[in-house]
Amino acid sequence: MMDVAGSMPTGEERAVWVASSLPYLSPRSEGQADPWSQEAAQEGRRGTQRIREVVTEVPPVEVAAALGLPEGAPAVVRRRTMLLDDRPVELTDSWYPEAIAAGTALAMPGKIKGGAVTLLAGLGYTVHESREEIEVRGATPQEAAELMIPADAPVIVLRRTCLTAAAVPFEATVMVMVPEGRRLRYRLIEG
Repeated sequence: MMDVAGSMPTGEERAVWVASSLPYLSPRSEGQADPWSQEAAQEGRRGTQRIREVVTEVPPVEVAAALGLPEGAPAVVRRRTMLLDDRPVELTDSWYPEAIAAGTALAMPGKIKGGAVTLLAGLGYTVHESREEIEVRGATPQEAAELMIPADAPVIVLRRTCLTAAAVPFEATVMVMVPEGRRLRYRLIEG
């Protein structure tokens, strides 16, 4: 399990809250807000997202490897911009094998009722294991423009792969985050 402590600036002040990955990996109950909106609301903030694109294409090599896809196999990607108080703070690209996503709301533009995790659980894909990797690097020109940060400014890249109890990978997500005020904290529990 990962705990993430994050803070986003609000003028001279900073709002700080501790967030866990668990809500982002767990199906939602009927009528329950998405984790990002819920987390921000608990701190008196507004968390929203904008869907930039939903397409089927051949993923980057690292994503294909994380999903166990053969070379050249297509996957569905949902590209979103996460906003905090209308400010872009994260670019989130979630990839799904075409065999899982085709014909579902994952492959269609627009929000998914209950979110992707809830839809996937209904298809029999629940998160048993989450593998995460963190990197800090300079933003690409496209990332800098979307996040409204200077060109080549540092960004935190979090790559997450979700697997079933049978070790079947079914989602690979790449998150590019503004580092300002962000603190990542991991808590590991044996077992």
